[in-house]
Amino acid sequence: MKNTASGPLAFLHKSHIIAEPGYNRWRVPPASIAIHLCIGSVYAWSVFNLALTRELGVVSASADDWSLSSVVWIFSVAIVCLGLAAAFAGKWLEEVGPRMVGVVAAFLWGGGFVLGSIGISSHQLWMVYLGYGVFGGCGLGLGYVSPVSTLLRWFPDRRGMATGMAIMGFGGGAMIAAPIKGWLLGLYAKAPEFLGAQDAVTTVVENGRVFAETAAGQVEVVIASAAQAADFGGQAGLYVIGTGDTGASQTFLTLGIVYFIVMVLAAFQYRVPAPDWKPEGWEPKTVTSGMVSQNSVHIDQALKTPQFWQLWLMLCLNVTAGIGVIGVAKTMMSEIFGSVMPLVATAAFASTYVLMISVFNMVGRFFWASTSDYIGRKATYMCFFVLGTLLYLSIPFFASAVATNPSIIYLIGFYVATMIIFSMYGGGFATIPAYLADMFGTMHVGGIHGRLLTAWSLAGVLGPLAITSLRQMSVTAAIQDLSAKVDPAAFAEKFGAPLAQLDQLVAAKTVTIARLMEIAPGGTIDPTPSLYNTTMYCMAALLVVAFFANLWMRPVKAHHHHEEPDMQAVPGE
Repeated sequence: MKNTASGPLAFLHKSHIIAEPGYNRWRVPPASIAIHLCIGSVYAWSVFNLALTRELGVVSASADDWSLSSVVWIFSVAIVCLGLAAAFAGKWLEEVGPRMVGVVAAFLWGGGFVLGSIGISSHQLWMVYLGYGVFGGCGLGLGYVSPVSTLLRWFPDRRGMATGMAIMGFGGGAMIAAPIKGWLLGLYAKAPEFLGAQDAVTTVVENGRVFAETAAGQVEVVIASAAQAADFGGQAGLYVIGTGDTGASQTFLTLGIVYFIVMVLAAFQYRVPAPDWKPEGWEPKTVTSGMVSQNSVHIDQALKTPQFWQLWLMLCLNVTAGIGVIGVAKTMMSEIFGSVMPLVATAAFASTYVLMISVFNMVGRFFWASTSDYIGRKATYMCFFVLGTLLYLSIPFFASAVATNPSIIYLIGFYVATMIIFSMYGGGFATIPAYLADMFGTMHVGGIHGRLLTAWSLAGVLGPLAITSLRQMSVTAAIQDLSAKVDPAAFAEKFGAPLAQLDQLVAAKTVTIARLMEIAPGGTIDPTPSLYNTTMYCMAALLVVAFFANLWMRPVKAHHHHEEPDMQAVPGE
């Protein structure tokens, strides 16, 4: 490995950013936190869900608008690329240093937003996947590893505090991003052209699509309810497709530029300590207890132990359960409580809910990691899986109860349960490096942790896939059940087509649960709050499997130990 570098980008190489004697190491954490705050905004992705699924219809989804399941997958791709980039960028980071990696991360993360903006404005979903999902996701991974490793080198005497600062930034990124994204969407949004009330305009239905007769000819329209139109200051009725704007494209462009500037400025604040540097008066201390190993395991040997795969499975299942809910958090809150408590569960309330997810995700990283120092890593993960299972099982109860009895107590119960779940989601990330160090020693724990992050990549696919697929199954079943209860004549009058065309009308988004409820017989219970019940049962089952993986955890056998243990830095999340 070379110690110096030449060429036009040499000033970014680690050999050119070695701190001079007397450098104040406290100048590095703000830069690290800034980068993690930028990339941590990925946790606020659900703020975009509604806008992206209504990009053409704006007030309501049109037939050609993207589905929720296709939009959620963008978040999944970003998380997959994050995990893979973080797992494989460690060696390159050691070669070129944090400034180079940080600048490249800025180009990828900021540029990914810009490309995504172009994809939204041209309605090319693949460009959003490529921009935000692939390029942005790789930027997430590179930005993720550079601050953590840099802080660990500067604070060998305070590793927990050092990684905690970076992890707090990543977990708290959405706390800042959620309200900013919501404000930008509102700033750039434009209401579509209003034609009039539904009964005042002549319409025809062709292949499930609704067309309005105007002086200029037929135009495709969406039918917005009073609640949907109120978000844009309008009224219930027909709106022309393609004449409004959700503001998503301009929001992506703005964020891309801002994130790029902030991350580049932060990356240029990075300095690395000299090879022989250590804090004045500090000497390494060895602490052992219980399950904490006094030996180290080589990175390649670690993959041959059952403990590695038990921890891999535990991380994967814990993240799968949490990340799927995070991706649709705002949508879930609106669907469960918005229909039965519209005056309480407003759009603003749902946005605040996303904000609080970030707060508890952030606080959980400190709380659970600190708690594990006192009760042990195994006991901490027992709390995650036992308490988590009970909380996931409580969500269907609150959802079913509020559908028949719209009481604020069920909303409070749901809120508290999900906040604790999100705190344990963040806590799982913050505690896993220490668990790895306990089991495998500190010699190669950085590389072992990087390989363990492939579990995060897989969970980024499994979580959203599970929650959207199970939700769609529930939606289909609910529509079939409601359509069997409604009067066929009322159905034909409402939707301009017979009940026999139900599948076409559903595919075109003309028939929805909300609109079927308008003609459902009196006393029919709205199935919307219960759409996520099956999903929550499945998430609870995943945590039960993880519980047994943790229950059977035992110390690594002696024949796996390395002969010459060597203290190395413990990574962050």
